[in-house]
Order: sequence, then structure tokens, then C-alpha cells
Amino acid sequence: MTLLWDDQTRLGELRVGRRSTIVAGLAGASIPALGVMRGFPGLVERRRDLTSGVRSGEVTTSSAVLWSRAVVPSRMMVSLRTGPRVQVLRGPWADPRTDLTARMRLTGLGPGREYAAEVWFETPEGERSAPQSLTFSTAPIHAAAQSIVWSGDVNGQGWGIDRSRGGMTAFRTMLDLRPDLFVHVGDTIYADEPMPESHLVVEDGTTWRNEVTEDVVTPALSLANFRGRHRYSLRDDNVRDFHAAVPSVVQWDDHETCNNWYPGEVVDDDHYSGQPADQLAVRGRRAWQEYQPVPVERLVPADGDGFAPLRIYRKVPRGQHLDLFLMDMRSWRGPNPDADPARRKGEAGLLGPTQEAWLIEGLRRSTATWKVISIDQPLSAPASRTFDLDGVANGDDGPPLGREPEIARVLSAIKRHRIRNVVWITADVHYTAANHYSPDRATYTDFDPFWEFVSGPLHCSPFTPKPTELDRTFGPLVHFTHGKDEPLAVKIAPRPDNQHIGQLDIAATGQLTVRLYDGRGLVLWHTTLEPDEVAV
Repeated sequence: MTLLWDDQTRLGELRVGRRSTIVAGLAGASIPALGVMRGFPGLVERRRDLTSGVRSGEVTTSSAVLWSRAVVPSRMMVSLRTGPRVQVLRGPWADPRTDLTARMRLTGLGPGREYAAEVWFETPEGERSAPQSLTFSTAPIHAAAQSIVWSGDVNGQGWGIDRSRGGMTAFRTMLDLRPDLFVHVGDTIYADEPMPESHLVVEDGTTWRNEVTEDVVTPALSLANFRGRHRYSLRDDNVRDFHAAVPSVVQWDDHETCNNWYPGEVVDDDHYSGQPADQLAVRGRRAWQEYQPVPVERLVPADGDGFAPLRIYRKVPRGQHLDLFLMDMRSWRGPNPDADPARRKGEAGLLGPTQEAWLIEGLRRSTATWKVISIDQPLSAPASRTFDLDGVANGDDGPPLGREPEIARVLSAIKRHRIRNVVWITADVHYTAANHYSPDRATYTDFDPFWEFVSGPLHCSPFTPKPTELDRTFGPLVHFTHGKDEPLAVKIAPRPDNQHIGQLDIAATGQLTVRLYDGRGLVLWHTTLEPDEVAV
């Protein structure tokens, strides 16, 4: 095994000798709260809780990222076990430059293996935090079953942690599904929306009482504010328990910075007073990188601005049956157009030419049974306004215009290269849906039929689906949808029956079963797809 961490220092093979075996034993031992360890003079143990918990992410057939946050400046340490083998890994230093966050990127892991880890932090004086445990399994190389869940949109519309209602319970529901991986499709925070101390729940007249911190009561402007937003959800027991047991792959969208932002925009909202969106995005992206278990090898570049130039879009290989393609539809987009048809004719794009070419080439080279493209926004969802059009669709059912030509080129390339078993997943619109696209129903016809599955939110107000208003350019047919059905023009509180989770369950044979759940874990809709099946 090799280990790569943020400062790009590399360790070679680590063998468990007498010293490392002792350290591993201490990590899980019952030890005094404070004092010199008996038999180990100079090693002082202080059991500080890691209040943000521990996480794993980006788990492939041979690699993973482990993440945690220290309480004081100290070094990340990990005891990693698979079967009888234990390794103690000395990780990076956590200090205020990264808001005390740290990660280890593990490479050279065995495929299809279960791993258990204990994570703690240690100061030069020997003070150690209380170890916390996490588990993950690497993806199998050969044909084997695996389960993926996905969703998005957390703490939007001012809904935070109300402990009297159980907190953010959709995470507990996902944990109960026992998935191998979680895809967070974006809007991991709502940095632009204030979180009040309380809400009136209009459906039943009760009061929702948020647990609030100073960083969530106003929109995030400073780096400290953005960091505080990411820390907030980690206060929830459901979230921490889920992250300790299920690895994540995480995308970003607009609310990690501010609503509907695009590069070059000047945000003239009252809260921002004409700040450039690019400046907010630097802070938002840095905080996102610091708090997500993403494979960023260097969080603090030499220039000190915290903006790692590494791309957010990436492929996560999951063995014989699955390649995940995680897209970034925010960093490379053109300006959001208004509803003027003359402006809609100009191509703004969401992916940018480099990312578009990368996706096509990645799909073409993939040998996995299923190629799953995770995008920030649905392909045909109607705009919620008549200006500042943020998504793919433009409300014109004719030939591809605006941002649609970019998607059209991807779809045509999939057909031209005979790439089979491509499925799209997304969130963003705060409802769940199963949409099938076919050239038989479309204005643009140079593509093969495919499925798009929508699921969310995880902890936000639900929104109302509008299946009859989908943009018809690519011929969508709604097979199922579920969202807000209350005839109220107000924000509805998150409830287990109006939050949504999607699941991709791949059998060893390659058969794919898709399930759409509500936040209670009730299956609302499901279908099973056979490999190479591209039509209904």
C-alpha cells in the first residue's frame, strides 16, 4: 500500500512491526482521560472528541480518501485493518490553514475488500484525540453486486437541525439501505440562504426550531462563513453515523457559493452588494474542498489563495459493472441567459469544451457494463423563472438552442460510438422522477434512447414537479414523479415522506435495478434494466 496526502508526501509499504502494533493497540484501548500513559512515559493522552466525525470518500477498486477534522493543531493518524493485517499510517498536519481538516489518500488497496479504520489526531507533545471508527469496502474488479445511493440538496430554505424531530433523518434512512457508496449530486450547503432560529410549519401549525450557529444566520461572505456552513450539517448524529459507515463521492452546484452563480457574474443581491461571484466561488470552493473527502492532493497552493486548480469533474471506477462520471456544470458555464429568444440562440454551455470532450472520450473508453453520468441539473426540467435561466432546458421545444447543443453533441457521440448502457442521475429540483428520453418523441433525433433518474432533496423544502412542462427537445416521457403536492405557495418543511433518495442496485449478472425512495425508506417506484437494453 502507498499513501498520498495533501502535501504530496508519499510513504512506501508500511509493515506492522512491534512499534506500530503497540500504537494500533493504544488506538482502541481503554485509556485514562488525561495523564501519562502507564508504561509509555512522555505519551500524554487527552480524549478530545472529533466533533465533525470521520468520513471516507472516492472509494474505487484500489484507492480511498479518509477525512476528519482536528480540535487543535495536530497530526492525523490512522490505524487501518483488513483481515488480520493492521497498519498505522502517519498522515498530514491539520492546522488553521485548512480549518483543522485533514485527509489521507490511500492507494494500492486490494479490490473487493472490507476495511476498518480508526482515526485520531496527535500533537507533538503526545496529546491524542479519542479515536473514531469508520468502515468502507473497495469496489470489486470482477463481476459482483454493488449498491449506490444518490441524492442532493441539504439545509436549504432555512431548514436546519431540529433535534426534537430527529434531526436530518434521511441520512439515517440511507444508512439503513446499507449502500456501498453515496453520490452527493451537489448543493451540499445553502451558503446564500439565512437560517432563522425557528419556522412556522404551516402544514400543522407547529414550530420548527433550528439549532443555529453564527455562520448560518446570514449568507456566507467570508471563508470562515463558508467553512461554518460545511461544519453545520456535521453536528447532526444521523449525518456523522452515515459518513462513518458509507463512503461518499461529492459534487458541487450553485449553493456552495450563491444561487445560480456563473463565472464573471457580479452578484447584485442586497446581501452581496455587487461582489464578483468569482471571489465568492474561490472561498466557496476552498471550503467545499476542505470539508469533503475529495482527492485533492494540495489544498493550499503556493500562492495561498486556497483555490486548488484541480478539476472537480472526474471518473470514479467501480469495477467491471460500473464507471461513475461526476460532472461539474458550474465552473465552466457561460452566463445565464434571460428569456430573450435572441440571446437563447447564443451557446453559453454548462460543461465547456474541455469537459465535454473528456466525457465523450471517457465514455468511449469505458469497458464497464454501466456508465452512470451524474449531473448537477436535470436535462429537461422547466425553468422556475422567466429570467436568469440556469439549467439545460430553455422552454423551447424546437431544435437545440442555448445550452442544449452541448448535450446534443454528447448524446450524438454516444450513438455514433455505439456506447451502450448509459444512465443519467441528478438531483437539484427537490423532487424525484424517472424520465425516459427517445428520438421517437423528440425534436432532436440523433441519439439513442436513455433513462434519466432524479432524486432529492435530502433536507430541504420539496418542490412541485411539472411533468407536462418538460422541454421536449430530447423527447422526455415521465414514467414517475413525486414531490410537493400541497396546494400552498409557501415553503414546506422537510418530512420523511417528502424527501427523496435514489438507488442503483447492480447484480453480479450486470442487471441494474433502480429504486426511488422517500425519506422513510418506502419504495415509490422501481424498474429493472438489462445490460444493452436501450429502449422501453
